[in-house]
Order: sequence, then C-alpha cells, then structure tokens
Amino acid sequence: MERDGQELIERENEVGTIRIADEVVAVIAGLAATEIEGVAGMSGGLAGGIAEMLGRKNMSKGVKVEVGERQAAVDLFVIAEYGIRIPDVAYKVQENVKRKIETMTGLEVVEVNVHIQGVRIAAEEKEDDIRVK
Repeated sequence: MERDGQELIERENEVGTIRIADEVVAVIAGLAATEIEGVAGMSGGLAGGIAEMLGRKNMSKGVKVEVGERQAAVDLFVIAEYGIRIPDVAYKVQENVKRKIETMTGLEVVEVNVHIQGVRIAAEEKEDDIRVK
C-alpha cells in the first residue's frame, strides 16, 4: 500500500490493521547500526548532508530498505573508525540490525548488506600526524 509517497507495511488481524512505514524500518536499522562500537556514523548522500546542515537530524541516513509483506532487505552505508577490524564490526552490525528489526516489526530480515564508505580518523590521531611531520 502506498500513502503520501511512502510505502507502508499493512497487516490485518482480528482487532484491526497495523501499518509500518518503510521509513520506520530504516530508522530502526540506522540506530541499530550506530550502536555498534567501531561505527563512526552513516554515510548519507548530498540530501542527507544538506538536511543536517539545516539542523534536521536524519536517523535513516545511509540506510536503504526494501520491505515486502513479510520480509525486509537492508543496505547500510557505514563510516568505520580507524583501527578497527572491519569484518568483525560489519558482522556485529548485521546481527544487531537483523535482531532489532525482527524484534520491533515482526518482519523477517532476509539480508543486511554493509557497505563501508569510508574511515574516520580521530582528531587526536590527526594532530599526532601533523606534529610528526
């Protein structure tokens, strides 16, 4: 079902109808990913950067979801911290995102793809590099 340009998951039960917007699934995935140590943030596009400059926090930045009636697939675009073991962090992100979406929405998550878009170097490390040179 589509409403105001947003896809909605709709389920009927004996009491009534439950509707979950795709944006809700994206926000859950984004928050779950940033909970993992080693994730510096999410990589949004140009639109996400402009929204943040205007003071709006976009919690679904760097997240693309495809939601069916009972299943969901998630793509996450992540910026990792320098010095972490990327495969380990990516696996933890996959597990946490899958668990949170399944617990909160009842959807079966069939895949969680983690795309490492960059590496953030801490400010202290940058200052040390400058002093050494």
